[in-house]
Amino acid sequence: MVINEDVILMLILLFCGAEYLWELYLSLRQLKIYKTNKTIPDDLQEMLNEESFKKARLYGIDKSKFKIAKEFYSIVITSVILWNRWIYDAWVKSEQIGELFNISPDREIAVSCIFVTFVTLFSFIVNMPFTIYGVFVLEEKHGFNKQTVSFFVKDQLKSLLLSLVITLPIISIAIYIIMLGGNMFIVWLWLFCTVATLILLALYPTVIAPLFDKFVPLPEGDLRTGIENLATKLNFPLSQVYIVEGSKRSAHSNAYFSGLFGAKRIVLFDTLIEKFDEEKKITTGCKNDEILGILAHELGHWSCSHIYKSIALTEINLLLLFTAFALLFKYPMLYATLGFPAGQEPIIIGLIVVLQLILAPYNSILSFFTTVLSRKFEFEADNFAISLNYPNELKSALIKLGKDNLDYPIYDKLYSAWYHSHPSLLHRIENIKEQVSRVKRD
Repeated sequence: MVINEDVILMLILLFCGAEYLWELYLSLRQLKIYKTNKTIPDDLQEMLNEESFKKARLYGIDKSKFKIAKEFYSIVITSVILWNRWIYDAWVKSEQIGELFNISPDREIAVSCIFVTFVTLFSFIVNMPFTIYGVFVLEEKHGFNKQTVSFFVKDQLKSLLLSLVITLPIISIAIYIIMLGGNMFIVWLWLFCTVATLILLALYPTVIAPLFDKFVPLPEGDLRTGIENLATKLNFPLSQVYIVEGSKRSAHSNAYFSGLFGAKRIVLFDTLIEKFDEEKKITTGCKNDEILGILAHELGHWSCSHIYKSIALTEINLLLLFTAFALLFKYPMLYATLGFPAGQEPIIIGLIVVLQLILAPYNSILSFFTTVLSRKFEFEADNFAISLNYPNELKSALIKLGKDNLDYPIYDKLYSAWYHSHPSLLHRIENIKEQVSRVKRD
């Protein structure tokens, strides 16, 4: 078989289709679980009633149908774009826009920035119907959405603008490094992206996150004292404990710590703290000792250096990707696959073809193993919390969070293995029991 641009395009489309069918198969397996399994697991009998279990099941059905529809829409759009060579059309349009601002087509970096902006806006608009449906129909129906229309619009526009403000300078410098070439350009490109990533991680908690949410210090009291005592016990470099007003966006709850270097901050969603809902006549959130159990888990990630391990693995993967890019991006056929004429080989297009299309099978396999590793890290963090004598608090908190977030606890094994970066609630409860039993035996 002669390998030409049409063959390469067909192989790319076949892989995209195969991946879509695989993930559709997994989603249908999970949807069947939602529809047929109506029995509360024994481990959750004390904490869940029939009503809350039914709500979680119905929420799971709606999310699953939404996911299936969204993925079908995505594969259709992707296939149409690739088949009609619209990426080349977008590049031509970018050159034309550039000429309106006296930017000649040979100024590749400037045209590339216009192209990235054009593609980002296209993606933003094309995906907006599903974004709106997800927030104002799906989440609204199940009682999670707290956003007003004006809040939503501001949030989306800020996200779009911030994405471009961050992406365009990084893309420009990366293209410049590649244009310089040389035997060491892979190393320089990798070092630049590594530094840029670390800077963004360092800036996120103090500069980026406050653009979207309001953070206020946790008031003095038993919870704050308990958190500070826990941090002191572990020599955790705590600088501040914040409450984030997540309830303005959603009723979902969470907690995390941030800060890559030096002092770190702990952030609690206001929805995580126990409160009585006067309208619904129910109590949501967690008690103080349960929040400490959750934070003991989060500090387990810090103690086990999971963040730094993840960064290290990410950087190794980035170096491998850039090496593959260096080996492949000069082949004219890759550009012809997307409709570019002979001799026109923009670097940004080479990055798209190699990193996103040619290496798509590698990216899928890597994503699966990253998911497996993430679940391992979550178990290790749970075990750390258990070693600090928080097994019951952690278990109770996990069940309450699952209940408040309408997390259906039963999952198909294949679906969970492919998608879940966190173990399921039942697996975590089972692990807690095993760890406690082991301690008693020892």
